[in-house]
Amino acid sequence: MAITKATEIGQVEVIGQYKHIQVRTDTVIKEDGTELSRTYHRHVLQPGNLDDSDNLVDTDISGEDASVQAIANAVWTQEVKDAWAAHLASL
Repeated sequence: MAITKATEIGQVEVIGQYKHIQVRTDTVIKEDGTELSRTYHRHVLQPGNLDDSDNLVDTDISGEDASVQAIANAVWTQEVKDAWAAHLASL
C-alpha cells in the first residue's frame, strides 16, 4: 500500500487588460495509483508593482512552474507593463 502526494499545475488563465495570470495548483493524494483526494490552491500574478519612485518592478516569477513563466514572458509585453504601471500610478 503506497500513498503518494503530488503537486501539479491544474489550470492557468490570463485575465483582463493587464494580463493577470491566475494559477491553480492541484495537490493530489493517491493510494496504489487510485486518487483519494484532490485539493486546489489559486494565486494570481500581476506584471509588477511600483517602487517608491513609481517605477515598475517586474514580478519575480523565478519560483513559478516553467509553463507559467513561459506564459508570463509571452503576455507581459512592454506595452502591457507600461499600461499596468500607468494604472497603478493613477490609483
